[in-house]
Parts: sequence; structure tokens; C-alpha cells
Amino acid sequence: MFDVDQVLENRIQDTEYRRSGVVQRFRETCQVVYMTIETAKRFTDLIVWQKAHQFVLSAYRFTAGFPKNETYGLTSQFRRACVSIPANIAEGFKKKGQADTLRYMNIAQGSLEECRYYLILSDDLGYGKANELEEQVDEVARFLAAYSNAIRRNK
Repeated sequence: MFDVDQVLENRIQDTEYRRSGVVQRFRETCQVVYMTIETAKRFTDLIVWQKAHQFVLSAYRFTAGFPKNETYGLTSQFRRACVSIPANIAEGFKKKGQADTLRYMNIAQGSLEECRYYLILSDDLGYGKANELEEQVDEVARFLAAYSNAIRRNK
């Protein structure tokens, strides 16, 4: 069985970090991910995929306001990176081996970090503030990390 408290004790030593609420959110995320892994029949059942899909929809709405001269530049790159996240989660879901599944989760994590950069760039270029999207990126990152850790322990 996946022991959330054991993981937390092994990974978190800083008392300020413990008081910040991050630990509680991580514990809740791990519990949800573990329950989802046990019951998921399709990739759409995974909370991590659902959160990633919501991020894609938000990113499409955000990039719709970009200048027309970015259609084949930043808009396209940002959208491709966003779509890659839930697509890789979906593809990795049915892989038989742990290494294959984790490889796809890692690709999704890389695409998520690429999106994080595009949010910084969009802000720096004055295309809009993306506070909500940044929060979604953090949430998807948390779920992806928890899902990957659960796969390592269970397969």
C-alpha cells in the first residue's frame, strides 16, 4: 500500500514548509492519485488527465487573445506544448511496463515546464497576465509528480 505519511517524512524536513499548507495539499493529492490508479479503467478516469485537460482549455482561451502575428509563433508553440501534456498521460496510461508509463509521464512533465516558460514569456511580452494558468500549472505538476511516484511504487 502507498504510505503518504512515509513519503512526506522522507521528503520534507523543513518546518516552515510543513506549516505552509503545501504538505496537506500534497497528502490530499497523493491519496486521490492512489485511489484513482486503483479504479481507473480509462485515461479519462485519471484526475491528473482531467486537470491537464482543463489546463489545455484555459490555455486555448488565453492564447486566443494573442496578436495575429503570433498565430504561427508563440500561439502555436504554446498550444502544442499544452496538448502534449494530457496526450502523453493518455498514451502512457495503457503502456504495460512501468518504464514505458513513466517515460510518458516524464514527457508530460517536460511539456508542462515548457508551458510554464511560455506563460512567463507571454507576460513579459505584454500579452496578458496568466495567474490562473500558473496556478493550474502548479496543480498539474503536483498531480503528475504524485501519479509518477504512485506508478513507481505499484507496478
